[in-house]
Amino acid sequence: MATNMRGLTQFIADIRGARVRELEEKRINKEMANIRKRFKDGNLDGYQKKKYVAKVIFTYILGYKVDVGHMEAVNLISSPKYSEKQIGYLAVTLLMHENSDFLRLVVNSIRKDLNENNEIYNCLALHAIANVGGQEMAEALSEDVHRLLISPTSHSFVRKKAALTLLRLYRKHPEVIPAAEWALRIVAIMDDMDLGVVICVTSLKAVDRLRRLVIEHEYAATYAYYKVPSPWLQVKLLRLLQYYPPTEDATLKNILHEVLQTIMNNCSEPSRNVQHNNAQHAVLFEAIGLAIHLDTNSPLVTTAAVLLARFISSKETNVRYLGLDTMAHLAARTENLDAIKHHQGTIILSLRDKDISVRRRALDLLYSMCDVDNSELIVGELLRYLKVADYGLREEMVLKIAILTERYASTYKWYVDTILELISAAGDHVGDEVWYRVVQIVTNTEDLQPYAAKVVFEYLKSPSSHESLVKVGGYILGEYGHLIANEPGYSPMELFAVLHSKSQFCTAPTRALLLSTYVKWVNVFPEIKEQLLNVFERYRHVLDVDLQQRACEFYALASRADDDELLQNICEEIPPFPPRESALLNRLNKKHSDTEDKRTWVHGGKDINLDRQLSRRGSRKPTLGDVNGNGTIHHGADAANDITQSLMGLDLTTSPTSTSQSPTTHLDPVSAPASMLAEAGIPRLTVSPNVERWFEKLCYSSEGVLYEDVQLQIGIKSRYHGHIGQLAVYFGNKVSAPLTSFTTTLHVEEPEAISASFAKIAPSTIAPRTQTQQLIHIECKKPFSKPPILSVSFLAGAHQTIAIRLPVVITKFLEHVKLGQADFFERWKLIGGPPRESQSVFPISLNDAGHIDLPKQRQVVSGHSFNVLEGIDPNPNNLVGAGILHMSVDGKVGCLMRLEPNREAKLCRLTIRSTSEDVAAEVQKLLHKPLSADTAHT
Repeated sequence: MATNMRGLTQFIADIRGARVRELEEKRINKEMANIRKRFKDGNLDGYQKKKYVAKVIFTYILGYKVDVGHMEAVNLISSPKYSEKQIGYLAVTLLMHENSDFLRLVVNSIRKDLNENNEIYNCLALHAIANVGGQEMAEALSEDVHRLLISPTSHSFVRKKAALTLLRLYRKHPEVIPAAEWALRIVAIMDDMDLGVVICVTSLKAVDRLRRLVIEHEYAATYAYYKVPSPWLQVKLLRLLQYYPPTEDATLKNILHEVLQTIMNNCSEPSRNVQHNNAQHAVLFEAIGLAIHLDTNSPLVTTAAVLLARFISSKETNVRYLGLDTMAHLAARTENLDAIKHHQGTIILSLRDKDISVRRRALDLLYSMCDVDNSELIVGELLRYLKVADYGLREEMVLKIAILTERYASTYKWYVDTILELISAAGDHVGDEVWYRVVQIVTNTEDLQPYAAKVVFEYLKSPSSHESLVKVGGYILGEYGHLIANEPGYSPMELFAVLHSKSQFCTAPTRALLLSTYVKWVNVFPEIKEQLLNVFERYRHVLDVDLQQRACEFYALASRADDDELLQNICEEIPPFPPRESALLNRLNKKHSDTEDKRTWVHGGKDINLDRQLSRRGSRKPTLGDVNGNGTIHHGADAANDITQSLMGLDLTTSPTSTSQSPTTHLDPVSAPASMLAEAGIPRLTVSPNVERWFEKLCYSSEGVLYEDVQLQIGIKSRYHGHIGQLAVYFGNKVSAPLTSFTTTLHVEEPEAISASFAKIAPSTIAPRTQTQQLIHIECKKPFSKPPILSVSFLAGAHQTIAIRLPVVITKFLEHVKLGQADFFERWKLIGGPPRESQSVFPISLNDAGHIDLPKQRQVVSGHSFNVLEGIDPNPNNLVGAGILHMSVDGKVGCLMRLEPNREAKLCRLTIRSTSEDVAAEVQKLLHKPLSADTAHT
């Protein structure tokens, strides 16, 4: 840039040559005056505008305020020359903020560059949108950015930048981006051959991509970084899967297990190549995080714990850091901390690591691994380390020590001793939340009050006491000092002398609290009333308005007659606080959320992560200090309103809503509202007369067409044995273009009764005029009435989605039974009538000859797996069948059937008897539908 513009080169040289600040400012002011004059005169060509705007940019980069060049920058963006357009975009991104009025002038120019066939112009425009990112710009240009992302004609690097720009806009203005509408189309990019593009738009096809990368080594050599296949993509995919609930699909579980096991095996032995190790470790730690997310009790997590133990002792700082961080994740999720406690000594030593980031991770891990057994040891170590810890760590340490002390306090005395030692040692790093919580717990615990008063008084007797300790002392001694006043060394005069000696070093709010303490002592310690009145008298003349008013009011109260009940009523002891959740956790989580990436877990052990989930549903576990009470706070008329409010509220986050669950609602995937279906994770079924007809026929057939349109045909072949079934599903592409981004998923509405899973993941592309097959494994556990739903999505010009029920019904799991006439009727009578009998009467159609269509009835009955028994019923037109239903959980259930058609009445009676009333009702419903004339006509 500088080599082509001599004026700019000379200007930069003059600035660098200035020996003092004054000379630099003089040169800049002279140049800015010249630029203003040039811009005002006008008639500048593109080169001159570019040169002067470049000088303005350089001045801005040096830290000087600039108020010229904005309009010229806008004009440069419209230039057909790249060098001028580049300077214009640079000026816009640097000189203009997202609410600048000038931005409205460049929107059309940016849109024009986005629509150009020049990829360089596309990228300049995308950079500007991502860097400025105002709401107006997002609303105006997000559609154009999305179009660049999904366009098959866009170059790979343009699509990468478009993906990152769209991500930036979505994070900043999520309400502007129709994420649900665009997501389906963006999914297709996961199949792009350019892995750089894939990195930018990771999606739900993550599992398949991981398998192809890690297991099948399906990647170009250019994407291998020191022999590690695209570690950036692996990390993104592994992190993405941690944001979704663990899958219940057995196939995906197995694939994920194989992928994670392979990653861990690859890292079992370190390499001598540092770059190779770095790449492998990046992938490994995300893999361990995913393994913890999926199941903390799996063998993978046991393997991970062994690896982490090695990493936290590594000589490399980065490895130690990652090892401690990932072990904290394990501690925050696992039920058994024994494997981590085994390395407790190493973790405590990490508090004194030379790197502060490692020390911070060691603190997080100790906080997460603390429990009832090791709490006193860990809190003691943290208190010792607090005195020499970095100032940047102390505030967080104080919060964590206070939380652990409250959560795992074995006795109230240990809690008070530890917290007061913490306040004494930490000084300025103790937030108000800490002493608020001490006050609440002491107030709500009657047995603790005399001990707390004694201990805080002993701390106040030291030559230097921090102001937070004075606040705690003023509150506790004001409320409960009378409980110890008769013991040696704790007389009212001694209490007053020690506490009042600290007041001269305190700020006005703390002095106000002490005045409230003194007025309470007037009520309970008449022997020191004179000294207290003297204090009020002195404070009546201070300059601070709040202190002056408080002192005047308290002086008037204290001067009333001894038998006046007003003072007694005002100074009554504070009643217990109502149950409140500690503000300490809220403060700690807020502190983390300001600086850290979004996590799927929080530091603090399994219980706190469980509480975090319960709090979203409006329930939580009780904590120390949750003692029921009533009344209001009286301590000081208004001794700092913020303190009083915090003592009462303590930053409540719990929801008042009831935790009771509403009865389970069964949704119809055809007619239920889309929002309810989406919330329940059930797709809306594809509806047409043919789909229903094909489904009904396949319920009593083993093979046939399940779905067909102009693009896709889906066929079924099935076989069953006992409670196990297997479906071969054939997907045929009927068009001359490939079906891309092809995905299939299964939805089971009754997972406790039936399971369905794919043997493997479907191929992502079906070539033109070809067919692919997928196997589905079925298991019947209990009686069920809702068949699994198969969802198919693909791209063929536009995004297509199909959802259909699989012809998997309870009769598929029936096994033939041979019975003689006597045996059949004996069992028939033994089962008896309702509720283990289900019966229906329905109209039937006659064949062309006017006779009962016996072959059709026999086909339906035998197709539903009943063994049609010959010679059982005296009427030859009647059909009798028997079968045994096999279920893996509920075992075997007998089922008998009798079909009695009447030619003259054109009616038929169907009777099902079973030892299970649920089975009888469901089987009757399944046979009734294809046999009934009304259903057939429909």
